[in-house]
Amino acid sequence: MTIQELLPIVAEQKEEFLSEDFAGFCTREEEKQIDLKSHLAQVVIGVRRSGKSTLCRKVLREADVKAAYVNFDDERLEKAQTSDLNTILETLYIVYGDFHYLLLDEVQNIDGWPLFVNRLLRQKIHLIVTGSNAKLLSNELTTHLTGRHHKITLFPFSFAEYARIKQLDTQSLTTKGQAAVKRELNAYLMNGGLPELLTETDAQGYIMALLDAIIKRDITLRFKVRYPEVLQRLVTYLIDNFAQEYKATAIAELLGVSDHTIDTYCGYLQEAFLLLAVKKFSFKSRDRIRDSKIYVIDNAFISNRKNTFSTENYGWRLENTVYVELLHRACIRFADVFYYRDRSFEVDFVVAKDGAVEELYQVCYDMSNEKTRRREINLLLQGAKKFHCTNLTILTFDGQETITEGGFTIQVKPAQQWLVL
Repeated sequence: MTIQELLPIVAEQKEEFLSEDFAGFCTREEEKQIDLKSHLAQVVIGVRRSGKSTLCRKVLREADVKAAYVNFDDERLEKAQTSDLNTILETLYIVYGDFHYLLLDEVQNIDGWPLFVNRLLRQKIHLIVTGSNAKLLSNELTTHLTGRHHKITLFPFSFAEYARIKQLDTQSLTTKGQAAVKRELNAYLMNGGLPELLTETDAQGYIMALLDAIIKRDITLRFKVRYPEVLQRLVTYLIDNFAQEYKATAIAELLGVSDHTIDTYCGYLQEAFLLLAVKKFSFKSRDRIRDSKIYVIDNAFISNRKNTFSTENYGWRLENTVYVELLHRACIRFADVFYYRDRSFEVDFVVAKDGAVEELYQVCYDMSNEKTRRREINLLLQGAKKFHCTNLTILTFDGQETITEGGFTIQVKPAQQWLVL
């Protein structure tokens, strides 16, 4: 590409960058993780439309530094190649003048970007990089930027962030106030926390277009998928059957391909942050690798699709939300989240750090039925005995109590309270 071709693109992106008004935008915890004083590349990763670019632009604008910006997820840059990167840099200097900070948005779209980033780092430019493919970024960062990058994972809005945007008083003790929080939690369980969906009127159209971009651009084209129709059917199947154990053999038989193909495609969906796999807890690495359950990065993908059959199960939706929140919290404190199941019992979530089990969680939307209540308590007590864990929690939609039994104490907490801690 030539400078003449790039000038209007970069100039238009600059206008968007400088004109954006961040007043009233939700302050996100990940903003604090971006270190503008560091000479390491700040790499922000996450699913498409989770707010990566907005987060980074907001941080740069509020810091009032000399910054430039280029968004590679622009159809006009679709054919840009490694050889164009220096021309793009030259164009940035023409449009912005001198700058000390550079935001490279969705940089994984350009082959050879790590070497370009390495060169800029040697020139003492402060870099912020965003991307929507975990493995691609991880492989290239490890190969070319070992020790020269700081990775930050951004999730869609948590319920705590969603509540702040909705100006909910989550600490209200009034009947009306608590009812408002529960109403919004049910809405969140249905519609998720993708930032743009809070103002989008056509939720299904938005999600279908986003899914199409993830499947076609982030996976099919990038990995040269041989059976795109199988990938599409696999996406539908896994999202419809979220919060369930993943069995490649059964899915392969259903879709008429090999186990290897299913495992490969499922891996691609995780790399694009659409799906999340939680491993089975075991002290044996073989068992951790072999067994997993599949969750979805945001509940919006569960609801807002054509011909979906997963709209009414609030229990699974709450479980999905809890897992994403646990994963978010675990990323910050370098812990791990698992599930556990054997022939006698199962535990929804096991939080471990440094090889030791720290917390056990059960998720139950409605515990009003005594049989259900007894089951959840017994499962957690069995887990407590097996893993010698005393930090035990049952999360439910409504209800709060402390249960002491068998030498253990279980905290039953309403989800709307736990999610905003």
